[in-house]
Amino acid sequence: MSITPKRKAALVAEHARKPGDTGSPEVQVAILTERIVNLTEHFKTNHKDNHSRRGLLSMVTQRRRLLDYLKKKDEGRYQDLIKKLGLRR
Repeated sequence: MSITPKRKAALVAEHARKPGDTGSPEVQVAILTERIVNLTEHFKTNHKDNHSRRGLLSMVTQRRRLLDYLKKKDEGRYQDLIKKLGLRR
């Protein structure tokens, strides 16, 4: 359900704005997106797991707030991120 440290390090390396960057909105959104995808797969077999569903909704809300912040701060970075992660269709 959660992501491995190796996968998390790969996401940080891919989306970091500079070496050692773990707190930028791009990195946080990428990690949240990975966790959301994993939980979505989990719910395909465990559809009655309502406790995890609440956590999923919390993660989706947090990602939405980070994306809103990034869009307000820098539209270009926002567009690049959603294109890279494939969030909008």
